[in-house]
Amino acid sequence: MTERYAVITGAGRGLGQRLASRYWEAGYNLGLVSRSIASADQTVSELVPAESQRCDVFVCDLADPASVEAIVAEVRAKTEQVNVLINNAAIQGPIGPLEHNDLGDWEQTIRVDLLSPVALCRGLLSCMVNATDASIINLSGGGATGPRANFSAYASAKAALVRFSETLADEVESRGITVNCIAPGAMKTAMLRAVLDGGEQSSGAREFAVAAKVFEDGGASMDRVAELALFLSSPAARAITGKLISAVWDRWECWPEHVPELAGSDLYTLRRIVGRDRGFGWGDR
Repeated sequence: MTERYAVITGAGRGLGQRLASRYWEAGYNLGLVSRSIASADQTVSELVPAESQRCDVFVCDLADPASVEAIVAEVRAKTEQVNVLINNAAIQGPIGPLEHNDLGDWEQTIRVDLLSPVALCRGLLSCMVNATDASIINLSGGGATGPRANFSAYASAKAALVRFSETLADEVESRGITVNCIAPGAMKTAMLRAVLDGGEQSSGAREFAVAAKVFEDGGASMDRVAELALFLSSPAARAITGKLISAVWDRWECWPEHVPELAGSDLYTLRRIVGRDRGFGWGDR
């Protein structure tokens, strides 16, 4: 596996650090994308040295389209083959009712959480076509599958990222590339800390309580998310694509045994719910 290359964004802290560690342990060469060289170097320093592997660091501001374009060129200059692209980096964006949000902050959230992952997918697809077990993994988040009051920018970006992933999965399936989303669950991260820092009045009672409980109890396991990502990168998951998968609640380990059911259905995707789905006959033709 030493010839495999994984690009991971947001690799300077939190889940990105954990993903980098687990993919390194699995034998991947790494391309770590971080906004800060210091945090990226910290991630690298925690990797156990391995003579047969290399770790490249790329500094990128995902809010800057020119910076994203430059990173694509830098990655392509470092490697001809990308086996895994994990769009993990994200920002929380403005917290509070839309009418009180700064529109510039709202637009920046869309840029970082949606448009930059799209640009990275577009720019690196040609490096993935000839790769073995090529996989794109996009991190979903709260608000992707249901309304999330007071987090309109983040929720909108993540919902769009899931639908983008479904669409791209259809486009590239014939080229041997899988595209999936991971719903990681509420984790103890700096981004969730922003919910507490914003206060209950801005985030709302429910969101504030969830964040407080996560910081008290520890929240969802980052290791579980990393296990799912590695699974989706493996030969066992080659027939799984276009899905939104919960690291916490879904029994994804057994999915390879049910490929015909998954491939032939809209299970684990975003879809409109109509009256007949809930037993109401008055709303549909």
